[in-house]
Amino acid sequence: MKLDKAAIRNEYQRHDRDTGSCEVQVAVLTKQIEALTEHLKANKKDHSSRHGLLRKVQNRRNLLDYLKRENEESYKELIKRLGLRR
Repeated sequence: MKLDKAAIRNEYQRHDRDTGSCEVQVAVLTKQIEALTEHLKANKKDHSSRHGLLRKVQNRRNLLDYLKRENEESYKELIKRLGLRR
């Protein structure tokens, strides 16, 4: 379940010291959501992880809404790169 956040940051960052832009945060959350989804397929009764998954999904949705308001071109590119349905 350990993610390589540094590799994700390197792929989605705007500049070399960027660690907290919307693009990076959404990419990290997406990878965490994918990992939690796989975990929950095997552990159907793990309700605390399910709650954490729902919080991560909501956080990602809020970040994506903000990015769409502020910079729609970046939003569209990010959606395409991550393969999200929105």
